[in-house]
Amino acid sequence: MVLRRGDSRGCFSTPKNGLASPLVLRPVAMATFSPPLVVVPRPVAVPRPVAMATMTVSEQYAALCADLSLPLNAYILGVLQATTTTYVSMNRDVTVKLTGNDRLQRVQKLSDEDVRVLSRCLRTPAGVTGLDVRYNDISDVGAGHLSDLIQEATSTLRYVDLMGNDIHTDGAEALAKSLHHNQRLLSVRLTGNKMGNTGGMCFASMLQINHTLQELDLADCDLGTQSVIAFAIVLKSNTSLHSLNISRPLLFSQQDEVAVHLSAMLRVNRTLRELHLGKMGLTDSGMERLTEGLRANHSLRYLDLRCNRVSRDGAQSLAAVLRSNGALRILDLSANRIEDDGAASLSEAIASPTCGLRALAITSNNIGSPGLLALAQAMKAGSTLTHVYIWGNHLHEPVCQAFSELMASGRLSPGHTDVSAYEADGRVRLAEVFHGLRRHYYWTPSSGADGCPATNAALALTANAP
Repeated sequence: MVLRRGDSRGCFSTPKNGLASPLVLRPVAMATFSPPLVVVPRPVAVPRPVAMATMTVSEQYAALCADLSLPLNAYILGVLQATTTTYVSMNRDVTVKLTGNDRLQRVQKLSDEDVRVLSRCLRTPAGVTGLDVRYNDISDVGAGHLSDLIQEATSTLRYVDLMGNDIHTDGAEALAKSLHHNQRLLSVRLTGNKMGNTGGMCFASMLQINHTLQELDLADCDLGTQSVIAFAIVLKSNTSLHSLNISRPLLFSQQDEVAVHLSAMLRVNRTLRELHLGKMGLTDSGMERLTEGLRANHSLRYLDLRCNRVSRDGAQSLAAVLRSNGALRILDLSANRIEDDGAASLSEAIASPTCGLRALAITSNNIGSPGLLALAQAMKAGSTLTHVYIWGNHLHEPVCQAFSELMASGRLSPGHTDVSAYEADGRVRLAEVFHGLRRHYYWTPSSGADGCPATNAALALTANAP
């Protein structure tokens, strides 16, 4: 319609009295008329509703990949199918194990998109309580998808292992926030993800809020001095965490600040049972500070001090704790330098009736015959020690003979030590065997069950510790 002013057929007309008449709209004929453009929407393909509740986990995975136009990961599909079979046939909780370093089969490592689909699949199924995705290509984006799963009210996860991925500060922050109100997850393992000091602070803050998590592993995560001290402060009030691993932080000082704060925490904490402080650069003075708190602590069962700078004096401080406090069950001093004097001090403490130690690892400590013979004599005297690991020291013939006799008499089980006796040219020798407290910490075995008591003795010992 066109409005014209001043036209006899137009909108305005002036009567004879000179007054303007009301506005009147009249249609004006046009030469041509184009009908209005009608936009017809293209038909959109609506996905057929899928009854996810009635589908198995593998069927859900296939359906979600189709809906999202993502390629199927054959490795994930096969594992999910096996998981469903195990749950249905055995009617017990299962762990979805999708490790990217499986040496027995070719695997396609998980990407962030794979984790996106997988996290949606695991929101509803009953029976899936563990997720093991070690050594994949999961970045901060994938960690964000997993944090959504952890926050999901229908998730049944109790254990998550993200060791050896590519998660940094943002992903760590997302995972830590997802644990603020989670009341189901018991164990989180992030070993080897370079979250740095900021990521460590996020998890320390989380422990102020979360009162369900029992195990947290942040070893090799490039934690800083600030975050390590934050963990020590938080654990003064946290009453749920049983195991903490903060090994190999990046500390800016060679002083004993960290040891002082950890000692203060051990004085008041009554729930922590495992503390892993490997590769922290602890010296004898630091051990002296740490043992001040250990004397007052009666809950810690497993103390890991491997790969530090502990020598004779530090070992003597620990020996004093063993004599006065019988709570400690496992002591790992591998790759230190306690030498003969330190080994003799520990052996004297082990022979004490007040010592409750059951496992001692002193591999690679530059110990000679005097120290190792003192240890063998302490075991013969009837101590509680059942597991001992000595490889990497000076195993001269008298030492070989003494430990051969311990194994032959049944005092030391062949599965509870890392040496095996044999005879060559009429002389007794010791050979190394692949046994230890945590031999499969960084990788899974190529044969046999993961968590074998001989190669991972700490698992069995901590499970049976009172």
